[in-house]
Amino acid sequence: MTDHPGPLRRERAPVKRRIWQDGAMATVAVIGLGGMGSRMAGRLLDVGHDLVVWNRTPQRASDLVARGAVAADSPAEAARRAELVITMLADPAALQEVVEGPQGILAGADASTTLAEMSTVGPPAVRRLAAMLPEGVGLLDAPVLGSVSEAESGSLRIFVGGPEQLAQRWMPVLGALGSPMHVGPLGAGAAAKLVANSTLFGVLAVLGEALALADGLGLPRDTAFEVLSATPVGSQADRRRPAVESGQFPLRFALSLALKDADLVVSAAESVGVDLPVAAAARQWVASAQEAGLGDRDYSAVIAHITDAARSA
Repeated sequence: MTDHPGPLRRERAPVKRRIWQDGAMATVAVIGLGGMGSRMAGRLLDVGHDLVVWNRTPQRASDLVARGAVAADSPAEAARRAELVITMLADPAALQEVVEGPQGILAGADASTTLAEMSTVGPPAVRRLAAMLPEGVGLLDAPVLGSVSEAESGSLRIFVGGPEQLAQRWMPVLGALGSPMHVGPLGAGAAAKLVANSTLFGVLAVLGEALALADGLGLPRDTAFEVLSATPVGSQADRRRPAVESGQFPLRFALSLALKDADLVVSAAESVGVDLPVAAAARQWVASAQEAGLGDRDYSAVIAHITDAARSA
């Protein structure tokens, strides 16, 4: 873990409140300040929570520090200072490093700490996390559905897994980020997120293939979109039409991260003996788009990749 250089302040770090009253302001740490984590942290500041932040690239914290957050030297320090520690990281490997590293969350958490794992990492990573945490540390798995605009506006859907009492305790804080829903015991949040994601990739693949079929049959794009608007994928067709027609896909969620999520869906299905040929096919389109060099574009660019691939076949 790298210390923060330069002016990021630490001297006014809030002290962990040992008694937290439902609905009161809390001291919250956000670990991981990418596109999602930084906006979620901003929401917590907006509603008045004390905020501690840490990111592998320290300068990503500077805007939040200017707004009143405090930069921690390490995930361990962030955990020591906070009642609720939120992780929003890229993948299971990043989560493992941040939790289990020499200055990781494990080194700072105690019985007054609750960890809310809000990344999309799948049930096995949540089970590993639960096994590693010290006794008495609370754990919720609470992945989110939505992208940067929803994170910024506080309109994420949040699938919360964990003990009912612990989930209810932290609902007021999670409510600043969107609409939290308790979906069951620990691991249920991660499972619910994979179920939701399986539909997203499937719809994009179906939409891309439908447009490819229309192209192949000589149906004009305008007509194809009019036809699709009357189908079960109509809302997605209408939403994606400007991007498809312009060839510009504003970055909301990188395709490389979407491939990670699609891999998690397929892997989870295989682990429980569920055959999902549609999910596997959708995952293959995302992988093909990644191989074509679209990994840093928005994941919806897979639609254009499907139509381009069909034309060149």
